[in-house]
Amino acid sequence: MTRKRSVVKGLGAYLPERVVTNSELARTVDTSDEWIVERTGIHQRHVAADGEFTSDLAIRASDKALADAGVSPSEVDLIVLATSTPDDTFPATATKVQAGLGITKGAAFDIQAVCSGFVYAVAVADNFIKAGQADTALVVGAETFSRILDWQDRSTCVLFGDGAGAFVLRADEARNGDASRGIMSTHLHSDGRHRDCLFVDGGPSSTQTVGHLRMSGKEVFRHAVVNLAAAVGEALDANGLNADDVDWLVPHQANRRIMASTARKLGFSEEKLVVTIDRHANTSAASIPLALADAVDDGRVQEDNLVLIEAMGGGFTWGSAMIRW
Repeated sequence: MTRKRSVVKGLGAYLPERVVTNSELARTVDTSDEWIVERTGIHQRHVAADGEFTSDLAIRASDKALADAGVSPSEVDLIVLATSTPDDTFPATATKVQAGLGITKGAAFDIQAVCSGFVYAVAVADNFIKAGQADTALVVGAETFSRILDWQDRSTCVLFGDGAGAFVLRADEARNGDASRGIMSTHLHSDGRHRDCLFVDGGPSSTQTVGHLRMSGKEVFRHAVVNLAAAVGEALDANGLNADDVDWLVPHQANRRIMASTARKLGFSEEKLVVTIDRHANTSAASIPLALADAVDDGRVQEDNLVLIEAMGGGFTWGSAMIRW
């Protein structure tokens, strides 16, 4: 039986036009540019316009990914969209993306793993392709976190931004050994005991409201460094690699200090880190594809590079994936 591997054929990203700097936030919130930069590494974030929905951002990123791949929307037979900020309670925002792209076949659905969402979505699509249930998958991370922030809570509202990123994955035959391009392995975890460390205080079943994001920053930081290091180590071990073998570590862009601490813990040089949090802030499920798009556009990430992605989000959820680009 021919083994299949999911190859990244195209990549797309979209950021809303409006940019909100730390200095602008400081005019309405008790904070300062220096305070935000020192604790997070963030200088600015993009915020969706009134009437601009998560699906709009996702469609823009998907259009670019399909064009980059040279793939027609009619060839897509699976859409997996990671988001914690859907347009509606239902239907799935993925179906709005499907309709917006003019796709009428296959399956489209959302998954919700907060900031780990894109890693989860990649794993789901990869397994669909390996199982022979899809040939061309659109994997999207899209968020409008600005809609669930308490803009008077300086501990959270300064951290997040809006955006979307997308992969086009396509089935390809795996060559012998590790030389095949594509997704080499994925690793997913969750531990629901830590719900109260990072959550939204609303929902259809509980409060019948959307709610606002709430976070215990110190607890999230403590768990993130441990869990992310474990997920990265797991991916390395699964593929018989060490940190020196990896060309680029692309972490979820949550906090500059978390990324640096994880890299140090695992022996990664900071020069191998792809960092966009300074310009994008934390875009949750969109942060990894947005960061990758940045690194591909400027020529850092090139074909046959080993790229390791990792993330942790509310739940807690966390995971990693090793990709030969």
